[in-house]
Parts: sequence; structure tokens; C-alpha cells
Amino acid sequence: MTALGLHPVLPLLLLGFVSSVACDAFAFTEEPSDRAGRADGYCSRILRAQGSRKESNNEFVLRVEGDPENYQPGSTYRVTLAVSSPSYFRGFTLIALKEGTEGEKEEDYAGQFQIIDEEETQFMTNCPPAVTESTPRRRTNIQVFWTAPPSGSGCILLKASIVQKRIIYFQDEGSLTKRMCEKESLFGYATDRPLLECCACGTAKYRVTFYGNWSEKIHPKDYPRRANHWSAIIGASHSKNYVVWEYGGLASEGVKQVAELGSPVKMEEEIRQKGDEVLTVIKMKAQWPAWQPLNVRAAPSAEFSVDRTRHLMSFLTMLGPSPDWNVGLSAEDLCTKECGWVQRVVQDMIPWDAGTDSGVSYESPNKPTVPQDKIRPLTSLDHPQSPFYDPEGGAITLVARVIIERIARKGEQCNIVPDNVDDIVADIAQEEKDEDDTPETCIYSNWSPWSACSSATCEKGKRMRQRMLKAQLDLSVPCPHTQDFEPCMGPGCSDEDSSTCMMSEWITWSPCSMSCGMGTRSRERYVKQFPDDGSVCTLPTEETENCAVNEECSPSSCLVTEWGEWDLCSATCGLGMKRRERLVKTPPADGSICGAEVLEVEKCMMPECHTIPCMLTLWSDWSDCSVTCGKGLRTRQRTLKSPVELGECSEELEQVEKCMLPECPVHCVMSEWTEWSECNKSCGKGHTIRTRMVVMEPQFGGDSCAETIQRKKCKIRKCSRGQGISDEKKWRRDQREKRRSKQGNAEGTTDHPGCKMKPWSSWTECTKMCGGGIQERLMTVKQRFRTAQLSSCKDRKEIRACNVHPC
Repeated sequence: MTALGLHPVLPLLLLGFVSSVACDAFAFTEEPSDRAGRADGYCSRILRAQGSRKESNNEFVLRVEGDPENYQPGSTYRVTLAVSSPSYFRGFTLIALKEGTEGEKEEDYAGQFQIIDEEETQFMTNCPPAVTESTPRRRTNIQVFWTAPPSGSGCILLKASIVQKRIIYFQDEGSLTKRMCEKESLFGYATDRPLLECCACGTAKYRVTFYGNWSEKIHPKDYPRRANHWSAIIGASHSKNYVVWEYGGLASEGVKQVAELGSPVKMEEEIRQKGDEVLTVIKMKAQWPAWQPLNVRAAPSAEFSVDRTRHLMSFLTMLGPSPDWNVGLSAEDLCTKECGWVQRVVQDMIPWDAGTDSGVSYESPNKPTVPQDKIRPLTSLDHPQSPFYDPEGGAITLVARVIIERIARKGEQCNIVPDNVDDIVADIAQEEKDEDDTPETCIYSNWSPWSACSSATCEKGKRMRQRMLKAQLDLSVPCPHTQDFEPCMGPGCSDEDSSTCMMSEWITWSPCSMSCGMGTRSRERYVKQFPDDGSVCTLPTEETENCAVNEECSPSSCLVTEWGEWDLCSATCGLGMKRRERLVKTPPADGSICGAEVLEVEKCMMPECHTIPCMLTLWSDWSDCSVTCGKGLRTRQRTLKSPVELGECSEELEQVEKCMLPECPVHCVMSEWTEWSECNKSCGKGHTIRTRMVVMEPQFGGDSCAETIQRKKCKIRKCSRGQGISDEKKWRRDQREKRRSKQGNAEGTTDHPGCKMKPWSSWTECTKMCGGGIQERLMTVKQRFRTAQLSSCKDRKEIRACNVHPC
């Protein structure tokens, strides 16, 4: 800080508008060169502003949307610097510092600003983390977005500096400084309940995206190589009167079925039964396997809406296979204190235990928890056999991240923070979708009539229309798409048609009543809207059909689960492929190979394509494996030969697959050396030894094990004539007494010549759960007599091997 308390980056903004204020009001001088040197070249151009100064004035205020006391790591907030009318300001600087730092190094700055209006704000040229004005003129407020830093950043200070006429208001004055600390994790606590009623107006639309990060590379211990997956995601936007699930609460039957079986059927039924307490049911497909790169499989996402009474969002998905482990959000509030809607939420996740099954590993057998426990987070100290176990009690590595982004607001908004351009565009984009913005250089045929809806029920489908590109007069100007899609539902399902009976979507089929042989299954739907004429709906609300999960029930047959849902068609038009999967539940009892199919692939036909097909090169050769030993990945590519302007090509251009090279060498691992033993002679020349043991044998050409015993000479004192024999006998007698004492009473008090010893301590815990560990115990000297020799009266230590069974 300078003598006036001005932060180092503040004066940089003053250079831009010296001409617009009285030049004699400020004198600028360079900071001494040694200070600039200490700044490591970061924001190092430090200038002092000296002139008139005004004490703290509450007409200027720095505010964060929602007025939070804590920030959520990775979340984005709208920051406003405002002044009460008729005041104004000409210049400003805005920074975010970690508490207790001076801003002289890059790591002192926290989070990241994002410019909303480039005509009002810009990043400072000589200090990139700081935001300043783009041109010096009168202002009453400015707005920027600020993304909070990652977890572990501690408390931060958002600080503003204002220049008004000849007066500088400093960053350290109360209303221009906003202190926020990192929001503590809810893990281990009850779900936060909204403190106030939501006062927002209109509705908001959000997109939730789920990024699974549970993989063999990041969570290698006991990772299930077969059948690892995330179950179908189920959730809702709802009111505070309805608890879908909550931290510290008990799991409902629907939550139990998601957590143990990965089945969303019962939980969806529970949600839909809540009627007006729920605004949107949130559903996303299961992910098999649990992790794939985003260029192979896009992260699942869904859209949902919120309003003043239903402004909370909850969802759940199972981490499978597992006893009852899951991740999700509970009652995430998207309404702000300022009567607006949250811009963005980013939440990292660890797995939770639903409290219904007591298994400790991924594939533990079913072991119901009776009575049922409360929903709680898994910890690294739950059980040594847990895949997340850490003897040092560290944090569990995160398994997923969820991002909730606001994509539109509808209806009149009443929050005091005005809409920005992005909000307005998002709100009116749907209304203007039908306007034709085709360039004049693109000559098309007329649009064809809309096709029939792909769904004949009240489930969401889509319909398509097409047009032909007849000519492209200017190849440098791209022509828009030749196909257009829009969502639709079957007859009698439209919200706009009030003269007919409107039904809900069918709830997913129930599981088959028999796990082997012929059974039945059913599904339900309910009436969303009765006809205006008061007539009764005649459409069925329940369907039942026969099912056979396992037709053969002989000892040579294996039991499998029901087929999962069909994936989307691989093509958006024309002929494509779709697939579905199921799992082996129980292998054949007679030990034979399971012959049941676990994957089905069939053709699917979408509306006819009228675009020029993709022209692709042949696949390149596979790249070298990404590792030199063990498991890795390899890739291959191909390129698009046809011009981009001739139509969109959705064919994949890169493929990734696993590769396996010879196992990596495992070198020999040995324990630490024991202490040197006592000399085997009481006088004259003798020897002493120390030992160590093999903890892990070498494998796959690893370095071999070194010696396990070392010997060295020892000489205590010269033996007098005849003494050597008597001392030798005395030494041997003492050794026999020691052995008898250890064997007869290992836990009792043991005396040695010249001293009294304390009892042996208990054996320490084994250093390893398997593969060979070490235990130690100690015997310490309780009393040493004057006649005792130093070599025969000292603390003892014993070492033994433990848990030698292989892992």
C-alpha cells in the first residue's frame, strides 16, 4: 500500500482520464525501482496518486448478485458497481484478491472476471486480472461476471476504486470492499432449506449437464472392469414442500431402488404423484461404461424450468455396481435474494451411501441395513475393504461434476438487476426461430410439409421438414441447413388443444414379475387435462404385457437382466443403427459358458436425407499405444473430403480404443533394516547382525531383491586371562534367561542383568492389509542398576511379518 492506502493497481486507471479532471489535483510519481523488482514483473507499474481524498461515502457500493456471504467454488456471479442518483463516477478499478495478499504476484488474484459490455469495461493492459473502464465518461453503474476460484482458495476480497471529479474513493473503504469465504461442503450435514420465500417473477429455463469422472485411471483400487456404469438420472424441479431426497434423511422406496438397482421407475412414480409440487421431471439416460472421453460420448444433459413456487432442483443417479452408492443434488435453490434467477451452478460430487445396504465394496453381496440408516457421505475411513479407503483419512477423490446453466428467462422479470443482452437474446430466440435469415446468395426450394411426429404417444418426439439447395452464388458465404426439426407429441397431447383429453407421458415399464420364465410387466400414465366439455377421458391409463427375461431356466442357462432402453438412432436422417444392452445376473449353475446375448443392434430409419452425403478419407493407421507398458489408449483419424458448405457431417472423425502392452515391471520392495543386535560376545571380538524382509517379490522382470541379513564385527573390551571363558558362560546364561522370559511371559515384566524392564507393548497395526506388512513392539527400561552394562540394559524392539496373503 502507498502512503495514502491506495492499492498498487488503482493508479493505472488514472492515466486514461487525466485530461478530464483538474491536472493540479494529482501528481503521479513512479514507485521506487526496488519495489517494482519485488513485484516479479506482475502488475509492476505502480504509480502513486496524491491529492484530495474524501472519507468513506455510502453513495458508492460494490454488490454481488444475491448478496452471498460465501461463494461456491467454480460458480459465476454478477458483480455490480453502482452509485445512488444524482451522483456519478468517471473511472474505476475492480480486482479480486486472496485475503492477506498485496496483489504483487499472479497467484495473489482469485477467480476470473468476464466482460459483459465492452463499451463500458475492459481488462487493464498492464495488469490483466483487473477490470477498468473502456473510456472515461460519466457512469452510474457497471456490471461484470466473476467466476469464483477452485476449492481450497479460502476467503477473497472483491475491491473497487472509484474516481469522481477530483476525489478518489479507496478500495479499503467499507462499501467498496466485499469479503466472501468459500462455502463449506454440505457433506455430513442436513440439506440446506431456503431461508426466505422466493420473490422472483416469471420463469427461468436451465440446462443441467452431468460429467462422470469415476474411472479406472482416477479410482484404480478394485475398480470394476465389467458392468461399471451410471444409472439413468432421475430428478425434478419442485417446491420446498416436497423433499425428493435429502442429506441426513431416510431414503424412500424410490430412492432405494435407484441406489441399489439403478432403476428410476419407482422414484419417477413418486415424483409424478406430487402433482403441482413438481414443475418438471428431469430424466437422462444411463451411461455404459461409466466413463468415456467427450469426443466419444457427449455428457448427458436435460432441460428443466423453475418458477416462484417451484424453484428447487434435485436429482439422483447410482454409481454401479455398488451396494447403495449414489451421487446427486438435493434441493438446490435457483432463486436469489434479489428476486432473480441464479446464472450458473457448478458442484463437484463424492459418492453417498443411501443407508439401505451394508456392503463395503463395489460388488459386495446384498446385505440389507436393518434398521435403515440415514443418507450420509462415504469417507476414506469407512472400511479397509472400501475402494475409497485411505489409512491417512484423506478426502475421497471426486467422482462427478454437475453444471446447471440458465439458458432463458420468460415472462416479466422483477429483480432489481437489469437483464443483459444475453438474457434478452435467449428469451426471444425461440419466438424468432421461424424468421428466415437465409443469405440472398443461397437459392433454396420451398420447405416441404412437416413430417408426422416420430412419437404416436404423449412421449416427446420430433418432426422434420426439408428443402433443397438449388444454387450457391457465393461460395465464401455459407448456406444454412437444409433440414429443420421441432419437438412434438402424439395426437391429444398438445397443451394448446383443450378440446381433447390430454394424457401424461407413459411412466417407464415396471420390472418383469418373473426373473426366469414368462411373467408380466405394466406401465401407467395419468390425465393431465380433461376436455372442456366435461366429458370423461376414455384413453387407457394402464398397459400390461407379457415379458420373458430368461426363457430357459435349466442349470445350464444363465440369468440375465431385462434389456435396457434403446439408444438414439445413430443417424439423424436415412438409415442408421441403434443398440441396447443387458447384464449377466447369475452365471450357469453347472459352470458352463453363458450363451445369452448381452447386446442387441438393429437398424433404424429416420426421415429421408436430401443433403449430399459425407465424403470421408479412409481411417489412418492406429497410433502407438500411449504407454510403454501396461494399459493405455490409441487413436486413429480420418478427415472430411466434401466441402463443409454442402451440408453438416455428423460422422465421427476420431476413434479411441484401449491397448495393452506387456505388464510393467514390479521391482522388489523390502522393509527397513532392524536395529543392530547385541554383540554375541561379552568381551573380545564378536559380531552383530541386522535383518530385513521381502515385502513384495519382483514381477515381470523387475529388479531382484538384495540381501536380507548383514553382519559386522564388534569388540567391547579385551578379555583378561580366564575371564573370556567365564564371561562367555555368563553371557550365554543371560541369553537363556532372556529367551525363557520372552517365551514364558511375553506380556509381563522381564528383568535383565543390571536392570528392570517394563512389559512388552502391544503389537502395532500391520502396515499393509495384504501382500506382506510389518508389526513392531517395544520393551523399555524401567530401572537401571549401578552394576548394569550399557550394552545389556537398553530398550528392546521386536519385528514380525503380518498379512502375508496376496492382494
